[in-house]
Amino acid sequence: MFRRRLIMVRFLPIHDSVAEQQPVYDPSSFQINHLNSKITTLCQKLDTPHSLGIFYRGNPLDYSFTIILLEIIFVILISRGLRFILKPLKQPRIVSDMIGGLMIGPSVLGRNKVFMKNIFPEKAQFIIRNVGIIGFMFFVFLSGVTIDLTLIRKLGKKHLYISLVGMFCPLLVVGAVGACLRSSMDSELAKASGIGAVAGNLAFTSYPVIYLILRELNLLSSEIGRLTLSVTIVSDTLGIVAMLVFETMKQGEVNGRSAFWYVLSTFVLGAFILIPVRRLMFWIVKETPDGKPVEQTFIVCILLGVLFMGFITDMFGLSIGNGSLWFGLVIPDGPPLGAAIVERSETIINEILMPFSFALIGLFTDVDSMVSYGWSRLGPLFYMLVVGYATKIFSTYLVAVYFKVPTKDSLTLSLTLNLRGQLELLMFLHWMDKLIIGPPGFTLLVLATIVMTGVSTPLISILYNPTRPYMVNKRRTVQHSAEGKEFCMVVCITNTESLGGTIELLEISHPAMSTRPSSPVTIYALHLVELVGRRTPALINHDDPDKPMKDPECEIINNSLRLYQDARKHFVRLHFYTAMTVKRTMYQDICKLALVNKAALIIVPFEKGSLNHGGGTEIVGHEGVQSLCTNVITHAPCSVGILVDKDYAHNKSMMTTMFRQLSKIQQFILLFLGGADAREALAYGDRMIANPNVSLIVVRFLAYNGEGDDEIERKLDDRMVTSFWMKNESNERVMYREIIVKNGKETLEGIHAFKDDSIDLWIVGREQGINPIILEGLSNWSEHLELGTIGDFVSSDDFGSNASVLVMHQQIMRG
Repeated sequence: MFRRRLIMVRFLPIHDSVAEQQPVYDPSSFQINHLNSKITTLCQKLDTPHSLGIFYRGNPLDYSFTIILLEIIFVILISRGLRFILKPLKQPRIVSDMIGGLMIGPSVLGRNKVFMKNIFPEKAQFIIRNVGIIGFMFFVFLSGVTIDLTLIRKLGKKHLYISLVGMFCPLLVVGAVGACLRSSMDSELAKASGIGAVAGNLAFTSYPVIYLILRELNLLSSEIGRLTLSVTIVSDTLGIVAMLVFETMKQGEVNGRSAFWYVLSTFVLGAFILIPVRRLMFWIVKETPDGKPVEQTFIVCILLGVLFMGFITDMFGLSIGNGSLWFGLVIPDGPPLGAAIVERSETIINEILMPFSFALIGLFTDVDSMVSYGWSRLGPLFYMLVVGYATKIFSTYLVAVYFKVPTKDSLTLSLTLNLRGQLELLMFLHWMDKLIIGPPGFTLLVLATIVMTGVSTPLISILYNPTRPYMVNKRRTVQHSAEGKEFCMVVCITNTESLGGTIELLEISHPAMSTRPSSPVTIYALHLVELVGRRTPALINHDDPDKPMKDPECEIINNSLRLYQDARKHFVRLHFYTAMTVKRTMYQDICKLALVNKAALIIVPFEKGSLNHGGGTEIVGHEGVQSLCTNVITHAPCSVGILVDKDYAHNKSMMTTMFRQLSKIQQFILLFLGGADAREALAYGDRMIANPNVSLIVVRFLAYNGEGDDEIERKLDDRMVTSFWMKNESNERVMYREIIVKNGKETLEGIHAFKDDSIDLWIVGREQGINPIILEGLSNWSEHLELGTIGDFVSSDDFGSNASVLVMHQQIMRG
């Protein structure tokens, strides 16, 4: 079989100064030697895309298709591997991705010619470069979808001043340093547009980059996280304007006509996006029924629109990122459209396309080029970087301290606003296209980005602990709540399915409070909504009339709770909130609400169900709710109750049954295994039996001959049980039993003896202070650690009870 061969002739640009020194080429003289000195000739095979196989002596690395597959696998594995290695060092994903890109470039593995020839040959690098640019386009698009620029109108004086001072101080200082050093710079960088570009990049902070790093650090719902995002949204808005000014200046350096056409094309494209495209997006939202997903056809068309915007902006000579960003900004954030776009495209963009973007960065990063370029020519850019970072840290710190932000928090804020990532890298590529910088300057900027982000992130983790405010030195428990005083509790609701069981628990816990008007109950109901399709976490107080509810499910929950309150308005006060944030930081909003309102108890649902996504419910498994329970238990400033609602029947007719006065006697069993959690469970059971429709059986488990007992815990248990029994001995609805056991097997047998279809609720302490003899042999049986060994057992399907389970955990004094 004959193979064709192709001679590729690549003409390299000749610098003007070189061209002037060479003689004019005369075609008739055939000056081949002179021509060859200016031409690189590549003789390469035109390979067929697929190999016949190694059994036919075919080398997979000689074929384009297998090369592409190998590159995809290699890039993703390098990115994933470095992320795993650097995570214990508190490094964010962006740092590992940038280092991964550097590894495959000419700075590390690219030094090996065999590696580059076989894995990243010249003929295949164009794929990485083009896919990398597409990855940046879609990342910028998603950033625009999830940003809500209208939040600027809601910012306070503190946020605006911190943002403006933190921007204009480094902008002016870096601009002044650049003006003083411009004689040592390259001609393009020394221009006003070049110095302004570097100064603006150091002054402005990109919201999407900050958001992603804060999410990794679990700081989104923290005080410093909310402050940082509010400050950054101002910076991002002004950064968009600054980008347009920069592009106009670059066009104006060619001639005035170019600047005019640039402004005109920008205006035409902006008008096209703002008017017909934006109206089309709102039409899609209007056509999507409440609670229903957006049609797949619309999603596909929108994603194709990103590519179309890239084509249009490239055709007009605009920055490719501009069209994608503007297109994303006009799409309504959150459900149904914004959330659907993010959910269906985020994984493929971040996990498949973006590794190619970082590989593209790595291919352009060459440390050797910095060495050959010389310090004298790189020095001015380096000084501008150092001065810019230092000025932003110092100015942000001073203005934050002026507004009475704590010292450590002010330093954390200043470091957070210096984090750099994807959008800055895209900007560096754009500067190379505009010839402002070359490979040496690009390499310096990339290395500075890695160092600044890599150093700042661990310092932020050291300086700021988001759970520090929840460390209280006062007892906030059911057991230590004084009789006759207000009892405050936070009730978490994930969706309408968990609403019925929650209200029923409130009803059986406090319905008789009308007989004790001096002991009112204040309930802070918190609707948990997962943040999807938007990147601004919020804790919304619905008592504020200026904050109407837009989510239909949120309105249903609010109306149901209000009906419950109206029926018991003499002794129940209700406040309704919505927490919109990512699942991993929801516990911060819960703990904050409990801390501010001095709650004694937090009720968290445990269910193999779902978390609300704002526009409808989507099944996500129970891992999210599990981690929520664990985090709340770990950091709560008060006691925690985990409700495993197994009675789903009431949800079907919830609106017609939840507000009735319970006529049927509710049969509860409280398993008292000793320890602080068991005492908290008994204290809550004591409140429940104030309800005349509640019957309670208290079953205390004791170790044979007191083996393994902690003397202090045993005395506290005896005192609590004695006090409870003396108070309720004459109450016919209260029974008390004791069971002596020698190991965990006998404990389970004793629990099984009380299992009955008439049981409506099991109440059990989680794990604190339980005698290990009572649980001997059961440690490997627990699947859900947040429920404790016994709580997990009685709530499991193997136990065979349809009754719900309430697991109590008493506050741990962490302060």
